[in-house]
Amino acid sequence: MNPDPVSPVIAEAHRAQRAELPFTDTTDFTDADRGFLAALEPCVVTAADGRVVWDNDSYGFLAAEAPPTVHPSLWRQCQLAAKQGLYEVVPGIYQVRGLDLSNITFVEGDRGVLVIDPLISTEVAAAALALYRAHRGERAVTAVIYTHSHVDHFGGVLGVTTQADVDEGRVPVLAPDGFLEHAVAENVYAGTAMARRATYMYGTLLDRGPSGQVGCGLGQNTSTGEVALIAPTVVIERTGQTQRIDGVDIEFQLAPGSEAPAEMHFYFPGFRALCIAENATHNMHNLLTLRGALVRDPRLWSGYLTEAIEMFASRSDVVFASHHWPTWGTERLTEFLALHRDLYAYLHDQTLRLLNRGHTGAEIAEEFTLPPALERTWHTRGYYGSVSHNVKAVYQRYMGWFDGNPARLWPHPPEQLGPRYVAALGGIDRVIDLAREAFDCGDFRWAATLLDHAVFTDADHDGARSLYADTLEQLAYGAENATWRNFFLTGAAELRGVTASSAVRVASPSLLTQLSVEQIFDALAIRVDGPRAWELSLTLDVSFADTASAYRLTLRNGVLVHRNRRAGAPTADATVAVTNRMRLLAALAGDLDSPGLEITGDHSAPATLLGVLDEPDPGFAIVTP
Repeated sequence: MNPDPVSPVIAEAHRAQRAELPFTDTTDFTDADRGFLAALEPCVVTAADGRVVWDNDSYGFLAAEAPPTVHPSLWRQCQLAAKQGLYEVVPGIYQVRGLDLSNITFVEGDRGVLVIDPLISTEVAAAALALYRAHRGERAVTAVIYTHSHVDHFGGVLGVTTQADVDEGRVPVLAPDGFLEHAVAENVYAGTAMARRATYMYGTLLDRGPSGQVGCGLGQNTSTGEVALIAPTVVIERTGQTQRIDGVDIEFQLAPGSEAPAEMHFYFPGFRALCIAENATHNMHNLLTLRGALVRDPRLWSGYLTEAIEMFASRSDVVFASHHWPTWGTERLTEFLALHRDLYAYLHDQTLRLLNRGHTGAEIAEEFTLPPALERTWHTRGYYGSVSHNVKAVYQRYMGWFDGNPARLWPHPPEQLGPRYVAALGGIDRVIDLAREAFDCGDFRWAATLLDHAVFTDADHDGARSLYADTLEQLAYGAENATWRNFFLTGAAELRGVTASSAVRVASPSLLTQLSVEQIFDALAIRVDGPRAWELSLTLDVSFADTASAYRLTLRNGVLVHRNRRAGAPTADATVAVTNRMRLLAALAGDLDSPGLEITGDHSAPATLLGVLDEPDPGFAIVTP
C-alpha cells in the first residue's frame, strides 16, 4: 500500500525546524569521516544458511536530501549513523562502525588485539574482525572487553574468539561487576515481551526507505544473526582498578545503574583515549527504553560523567563510545561529556522540582523545556531517548504509575474502556467522523486517541483501522525521535495487516546456558500458569551431580518457590537427579527420558509441573485488542 502524502501541518513543522536548528554546522560529518580507512563492500552480511543478517547498503537512499516524510533533524542523524567501515580513532585504536546497532573497537597490543563490544551477532562480529585484519594484519584476539550488559555489546563474541580459547586462558574476557547476572536476566525474565516491543522500537519488520524505517537514532538497526555469550573471566569490581593486557594499560571506572545495570568506562593512558561505553553518545539516551527495562537513574548517570571528567578528561585526546563516532581534542571532549552530564542532571532535577509542585508525569512532559545550550546541541537531541518519555520515566522512578488522581486509580482496561467511550460519543461511525475532523486539522494525537478506542471496540472495522494507520503514519513523519517513528510506522503496518512476531530471539541457547540454577528456577516460576496451578500442591527435589548441590521446589497456590534443600526436610513427592545444569535445561524443554536424569518417587510429578507452564507469545497484539 502506498503511504499517504505528508500533511501540511507536518510539512510546516519541518520547515520551522530547518530554520531553527544549526544545519550549517557540519562538524559531526567531519568527525564521522575522520580516520576512514575502508568500507565493507558490499555491506551485506549473511548467515551460514544464506539468510541476510545485516544490510547497511539498504540505507543508500539516505544520500539524498531529506524528504518531507522524515523529520530533517532525524534524517541528518541517520545519514551520520549509516556511515560504515573501518576507522582509525588514534594510531593503535580502530573502530568498525555501521555493521550493527553498535560499534566494535580494536585496541592493538604487543601480540595481538583487544576487542571491545563484539556487536550483537556472530556473523557481523566476524565480518568486522575480517575487515580490520584486511587492513591491519592478521593479529590474534588477545582479550575481549564488554562495556556493559546489553546484548548489542556481547552477543557476537563467538565471531571474534572461541569458548575454548577463553577456557584455556588465551583470551581473557573482562566485564563490570554484575554483568553476567544482568545480561542473562534481562533477556530471559521478560525477554519475549521486550523482543516483541523491540520489533516496534527498531522497526525491524518495516521496509527501509523515506516512508519507512530510516534508522534507530543510536544506529541503523539490529543484526539478526546468532546471539551468544561467553562468561567473563576477569570481573572489574571497583573504580580505579587497573589491568595490563597484552602490553596495554587500562584504568577502569564502574558506572552501575547508569545506561545499564552493569556498565563501566575505561581509559587507555598509552593512547590518551577514553571509552565512555554508552553513557555519552551523539543523542539523548533513554532513561526508560520503549522496548521495556528497569528505569535508569539519571542522577547516578550524571554523577558518573562528572567523575569521568575529573578522572580522565584532562589526560585524554579522544573520547569514543559504543555507538556513533568519537570526539577529539581535550577541550571539545570535556565539553561533550559535560553537556551530557548536564542533560541527565537537568532531566532529573527539573522533573523532581515539578512533581513536588504537584504536576504529573504527563503534565511535566508537556511543559518541559531544555536549556538553549542543550536544545541546540546536536548530540543531546532526542533521536533515541526523548524529553517526553524520559521525563515520564523519572516520574515513574520516584512516584510509580499512579498520578494520585483517584479517578485514575482503577480505570477500565482498553478493551472495556474503548466501547464505553465509543458509545458515549455516539457510536463508532461518529467516532471516526470526529477522528477525521481531527486528522484534517492536523491534531493527530487526538485522532489517534479516538481511533484507539474505536479499534478496541471493533478490531475489524475497516474504516477505523485505515484512518488509524494513516494517523500513525503522519505522527511518524513528524517525529524527530527514531524509535517513536518506528513505533508509529510499525503500528500502522500491523493495522494494515502486516503482522509478524519478533525478528530476533535474544534468549538464545548460549544465553540460557549461562543462567545460574537459581535463575533457571526463577524463569520457571515466571512461566507457571497460576490459575491452572491453583489446586496443585507438589514438592520436587532437584540435585546436581557435578556440584553436589540440591534444591527444594514447592508449588502451591500457583506459586513456585525454590530454596536450597535443608538436611532433614520432609520427603518430596519426587526427586530429580541430574548431571548438571545443561541436563536440567533439557528436562525443562520436555526431555525426561534421556540419560543424565533419574526420577525417584512420584514419576508423574515433574511432568505435572511442566504441564502447567505457559508458553510466551512472541507475536502478541499491541495496537489491537
